[in-house]
Amino acid sequence: MKISTEIQSIADIVGFEKSIEMVAKAGFDGWDFSLFDLCRWDWGKALPIESTEQFKGENAVALAKRLKRIGLDNGITCNQAHAPFPSTAVMMEHIIRSIECAGEAGCEIIVIHPDNNLSAQQNAEIYFKLLPYAKAYNMKIATENMWNWDRVGDHAAPAACSDPKSFLDHVNAVNDDYLVACLDIGHAEMKGLNTNAVELIHALGDKLQALHIHDNDKWHDSHQIPFSMQIDFNPIVKALKDINYSGYFTLEACEYLKAFNADTVNKGLKDMADSARKLVKMFNEC
Repeated sequence: MKISTEIQSIADIVGFEKSIEMVAKAGFDGWDFSLFDLCRWDWGKALPIESTEQFKGENAVALAKRLKRIGLDNGITCNQAHAPFPSTAVMMEHIIRSIECAGEAGCEIIVIHPDNNLSAQQNAEIYFKLLPYAKAYNMKIATENMWNWDRVGDHAAPAACSDPKSFLDHVNAVNDDYLVACLDIGHAEMKGLNTNAVELIHALGDKLQALHIHDNDKWHDSHQIPFSMQIDFNPIVKALKDINYSGYFTLEACEYLKAFNADTVNKGLKDMADSARKLVKMFNEC
């Protein structure tokens, strides 16, 4: 069982190129290509924000190729990626570019959010349009369990893929081996969604081929390092063993590294790798 981590939180501190080298030295086997800077979203204005210089035009592809080489030089590969979001019509050109970048980085799976408020069939139409681009790189697309927020109840509310039926409906509506599931464990454990990671794992079975692993207070989307908050990972790891999960254990504990700077981030990365290896140990001992 191999471990990896998203690199956006590290790149925010030391830059993308340096982040790959540091991930390898911390003991990870792979890296998750965070492509959010390719096109951020202004949630207030509901409009895309212009990308940073390194992600403009052909710069993005050049960066992807450079990061792939740095990874290989340090003995690690790009196991998965994360496209920018939301998956709205005006974002499609940027999501397609993210598929190209992930492919050039050698990525195996790219996570592309479903639209929170569309039906499985409506989201399937989006994935049908994107799949040819991913298949050109022999790369799978993973849909992910999402959440909305109930402002009155002050907790998460249902969204695309947030419960077993919706998740399976999304995967089955596409019915293609190149559309798989990425379970976000933190999302699955949020108050108000009336499900949990174990239930979703058992429902998805072999359709589950990628993970976003992080901890929270079982209420908010905290994205903290595993074993630091309220999620009990023992039954989750047991469920993964039950379905013979064979993908990476990929951390998305992006908020954890915000407490570190360029001088201390190595310590934070080591802590993260240790937490991921602890999960692997638990998996192997099930």
